[in-house]
Formats: sequence, structure tokens, C-alpha cells
Amino acid sequence: MRLPRTVVALGLVALFNDLASEIVVPLIPILLSTTMGVGPVVLGLVEGVADAVAAFLKLWSGQRSDALGGRRKGLTLAGYLLSNLARPLLGLAQGWGMILVLRSIDRVGKGLRTAPRDALIADVTAPRIRGYAYGFNRALDNAGAVAGSLLAAGVLTWSQTKLAQVILLSAIPGAIAVLTLLVGVKETHTAKAHGDTRPALAWGALSRGMRRYLLVVGFFTLGRASETFIVLLGHERGAPVVELLLLWAALNAAKATTSTLGGRLADQIPRGIVVGVSWLAFAVTFWLFALVPVQQALWLITVGYGLFAGFGEGAERAVISDFATQRERGAAFGWYNFVLGLAAIPGGLLFGGLWHYYGNAAAFAAAGVIALVSVVLLRGWAWPRVAASS
Repeated sequence: MRLPRTVVALGLVALFNDLASEIVVPLIPILLSTTMGVGPVVLGLVEGVADAVAAFLKLWSGQRSDALGGRRKGLTLAGYLLSNLARPLLGLAQGWGMILVLRSIDRVGKGLRTAPRDALIADVTAPRIRGYAYGFNRALDNAGAVAGSLLAAGVLTWSQTKLAQVILLSAIPGAIAVLTLLVGVKETHTAKAHGDTRPALAWGALSRGMRRYLLVVGFFTLGRASETFIVLLGHERGAPVVELLLLWAALNAAKATTSTLGGRLADQIPRGIVVGVSWLAFAVTFWLFALVPVQQALWLITVGYGLFAGFGEGAERAVISDFATQRERGAAFGWYNFVLGLAAIPGGLLFGGLWHYYGNAAAFAAAGVIALVSVVLLRGWAWPRVAASS
């Protein structure tokens, strides 16, 4: 079955937006460490606060798109526009405080767009291919990340362009992403708008199974540290900037390779199996990061991590679309992204703090333990089952 035009267009938006984003994101730990002289605790704070700032907006924007009768394009467009205005300005930052502010504004944009976009995909996609749809979106998202990091590596290798100038260049693919969304995405409205008075979907109104699933996802997120820590690990082991960008490209290429496959498989077997396998692989690869200090092994472990991370991305989101009816779908995705963001600050600070006080091996090992416990909780307490397919 073919994917709807809107899903394809949103995939292209993700491609160009992540191309812009990943010109910038892998350079953040390098800027913090070399130019500003700060380490993993500040990186954890920057990434954690940036995600947490967006958390409440993700919940509000999802519910708001429901209240507008499924008119989700406006919020999605506003989110992409805000991110692509703020992100290039990181190239002008003079201190880590400014990086924190701009990174947070970038993530505010993500907070505005994420839940409405995910709900829009579910709105236009038949339930039997939603795993495929989310996997496709994640595949193009990760492909954009590959292109962005390779572009940054090429510019730094074959020109005299400085890091700050490379970051400013991210404005170009960002503008293409916004224009693609504006022109290419069509939405359908099948519900009556409820106006501003419609209350947000209360936690207690979620099904018991969904609440359990979200709690386990939140616990897993405590250990799901920002992937920029992998870049920082390579930096501490002596890798030059261009090699780190190529490592980032390899990570996202691996994720892009398996995203669609994992999503399609999640349409054929219980989605919990796909999610659980992905999380279990996360535990194993993070233990390997901790136990194997050889630089060459870093590449192999990173690619292995990327293959399984991409494998589970579509399924994890498709579970949410299974649980929610159309009228509350935006709010359901809002809760999902809210939980992810709420766990981001303690997760980032925990990982960064363990790294600072006990070394990177302790941080990666602890994250692996959290992931393993999450798999056990998922299977024994919060196994996802389809609750709604409307």
C-alpha cells in the first residue's frame, strides 16, 4: 500500500530540516569543549534543558491541534520556522549560556511541531501501515542527518570555513524544509473545532495500558542520553573534528537503513517486540561503549547502536497512534513527547554527572542498566496492545 502524499511531503520536510540540524548539533559538544572550555556536565545541562523546555509545549500543541478540529499544519509550520530561525544563530554564540538559550529556542520549535506532525501522519494513514509511515519519516529524518554531517565535514575539510560559518550555512536547507511544508503538506479535517475551551487530555483519561507504556518510555529516557555524548566520547579519545562528523554521519546512516524496515515489521508482528529488541540493543551497545576503549571499536559500536536505534523508532511512535482515537490523537502524542522531555533534564544531568565524577565508562554502563530494566518493565508490566485504530 502506498504512503499518502502528506506523509511523503512530511518525510521530505524531515530530510531537509535534519540536514540543517545535523550541520549544527554534532558541532555543539566540540564548541563547548574546545572554544568555551566546558565539559560533559554543561553538555548534559544544555541538552537536558533544551528538551525539557519543549516538553510542555509538546503537550499543549498536541491538544491544541485537537481543539482546532485536526488543523495541525499551522502549528507544525510555526515549529519548523522557529527552529530554523534560531539554529543558525548558534554560530554567533560567544558563551555556553547563549548556546543554552538558542538551543532551547530551537527545541521550543520542536515542541510546537512534534505532536501535531505525528498526529497528522496518523490522521492521513491507514492503521495497518502506520508503522511503515513513521518508519519512513524517521528514515528520511536520519538520511538528512547523514547529509548534514557529511556536508559539514566536507566544508571543513576542503575549505577554510570556520565552525561558526558552517553553522550559519544551516539556514539554507532549513529554509527549504519550511517551504516544502508550506507547499507540499495537505491536511484533512474530519472533526469539529472545539475552540480554546476544550481541556487538555488529562493523564487519568489515558487508558491504563497507555499510562504504563508512557511511564516505561519515560524511565528508559532517563538512560537514553543525547547521542552527542558519543561525539564527546570520540573527542576525548583524540578523534579530529572531521572524523567526528563522519562518525555522526555513520550513526545516522545506520539509523536510516533500518527505520523503514523496523516500522514495516511493526505492522506485521506485535510492536512491543520491535521496541523491546531496540531497547535491549541499546543496553548492549552502551555497555560496549563503556568496556571497549579502542578508537576503532567506537565506529563499529556506533554503527551497531544506530542500526537498532533506527529499527525501533517507528514502532515506538506507532504504539501511541494505536492507543488514541482521532479526536485525542494530538494530545496523546503530546503526552508521549511531554514524558520524553520531562525525563530529559534528570537524564542529561545524570549521564553528564556520572561522566564528570566517575568517567565516561560509568555513564555508559549506567545507561545500559536503565535500558535493560526498561525492557523487563516493558515485557512484564507495560506490553503494548492495540487499543484503538480509528
